[in-house]
Amino acid sequence: IYIKLSSERALAFMKQRRMGLNDFIQKIATNSYPCKHPEVQSILKISQPEEPELMNANPSPPPSPSQQINLGPSSNPHATPSDFHFLKVIGKGSFGKVLLARHKAEEEFYAVKVLQKKAILKKKEEKHIMSERNVLLKNVKHPFLVGLHFSFQTADKLYFVLDYINGGELFYHLQRERCFLEPRARFYAAEIASALGYLHSLNIVYRDLKPENILLDSQGHIVLTDFGLCKENIEHNGTTSTFCGTPEYLAPEVLHKQPYDRTVDWWCLGAVLYEMLYGLPPFYSRNTAEMYDNILNKPLQLKPNITNSARHLLEGLLQKDRTKRLGAKDDFMEIKNHIFFSPINWDDLINKKITPPFNPNVSGPSDLRHFDPEFTDEPVPNSIGQSPDSILITSSVKEAAEAFLGFSYAPPLDSFL
Repeated sequence: IYIKLSSERALAFMKQRRMGLNDFIQKIATNSYPCKHPEVQSILKISQPEEPELMNANPSPPPSPSQQINLGPSSNPHATPSDFHFLKVIGKGSFGKVLLARHKAEEEFYAVKVLQKKAILKKKEEKHIMSERNVLLKNVKHPFLVGLHFSFQTADKLYFVLDYINGGELFYHLQRERCFLEPRARFYAAEIASALGYLHSLNIVYRDLKPENILLDSQGHIVLTDFGLCKENIEHNGTTSTFCGTPEYLAPEVLHKQPYDRTVDWWCLGAVLYEMLYGLPPFYSRNTAEMYDNILNKPLQLKPNITNSARHLLEGLLQKDRTKRLGAKDDFMEIKNHIFFSPINWDDLINKKITPPFNPNVSGPSDLRHFDPEFTDEPVPNSIGQSPDSILITSSVKEAAEAFLGFSYAPPLDSFL
């Protein structure tokens, strides 16, 4: 009883002190000219105490026209985390999680990528994340690219509302079957190439083609994900030199930290096609340093169990000198017209008139058989669907909020609580 009384007294004392501090702050705010600045007022409002159960009771006020930021066709200035039921974790990355979520009003299922601003800032990756905005303004829509419905943010998180794709990673299926026969590998490579060619037509270099980013939809068609999270807008013949990617799939020029261009994507396509046909990436070694050395210096070795057209395509795509690589002169048209793809009717392909060689046979949105149980068994964090629930927004959260002001509509700081 004594401990309980002491604890209650301590809480009452802290509450009294907090209210006293708040009164003092408000007196300064009303009597000091600098504190009447709108931004200072919005921060001061956050310091007013609220009951915890009322923290998220009221929705954010509708934004005024001056507060809206143009995000093109996918802008949704009124979206908040509370619009969704977050059901399952279906993926994880460096900066956050991907969750299966159902929109409460629409009752539609989406994959919602939730990224922690603090983690992004810590690794100084905010420019890569913000490049998503440039893609949105270009209205990226293609049958083999994941659809981004809209994006929004809170003080500490970014939210991407994406198509929910549940046919599993392409390489989840590849691992189960070890390798694919050429017709199946050709179908997947053609759909991937079509998506890359479309991005290049918008001056976007995908730059990060890897197993985790290649999914199958419920029918068995390819869907590339993360197209806005690791790329830059690069004009024709333009280059960049940012070191990023996955070790097995890095092109020699990226490893050399030399300027690179859109041909980096054709190298990655070659690496993916090689792995589909042989079961391992080209130049693979468990020792990363040795693998890097192989990519830079070891000649491409192809076993004789593939056709001459497949051999010729791989030699062209996995050319270490990017100026001699297939696609260096005429980009996607060179890949499209290669003899390996002669069985492909590209019009039928883009219109999904070619029956996929494999059907994932998913029964509906709740069918998670093709997701790793490591993710789906993980509990959904309560914080995913909430705004920050602290009484005071810390300087780090405020810094994070300001770093992404161009990402989407950002409500005033006082509406985050």
